[in-house]
Amino acid sequence: MSETRGPRRIGRSIGAVVAGALVGIILSIGTDMVLRAAGVFTPLGQPMADSLLLLATAYRTVYGVLGSYITARLAPDRPMAHALVLGVMGLVVSILGAVVTWNKGPEFGPYWYPLALIAPQSLAPGPAANCVRYNCGRHYS
Repeated sequence: MSETRGPRRIGRSIGAVVAGALVGIILSIGTDMVLRAAGVFTPLGQPMADSLLLLATAYRTVYGVLGSYITARLAPDRPMAHALVLGVMGLVVSILGAVVTWNKGPEFGPYWYPLALIAPQSLAPGPAANCVRYNCGRHYS
């Protein structure tokens, strides 16, 4: 019986991290698409104002925290560790994104934008996993 428990737990751990990542990715891309369709964001390939990039940074940060919360909530054990795995993955992807887009032109935004997307990845897992640990949002009667 212990042989099937290990792989099942690993599968649930991977699923928790993937679910949290997908939530952040889908919400970010979906919000981008809605804001472009509404005319708030410029079309792809065109520069955006700093205020709009700040808006994108803000909602991506919120979605990162939400993704970390979902990961921690779904984790079979050690919610903080699972949220941190997601955070490290997001940090690596954000750094790679900054390196790849650096000096590629104004359509990728000013230099502060990719750097601003890196910082929340390292901060998001903590509050999200602590909320799971201390049962935030649960009310017992």
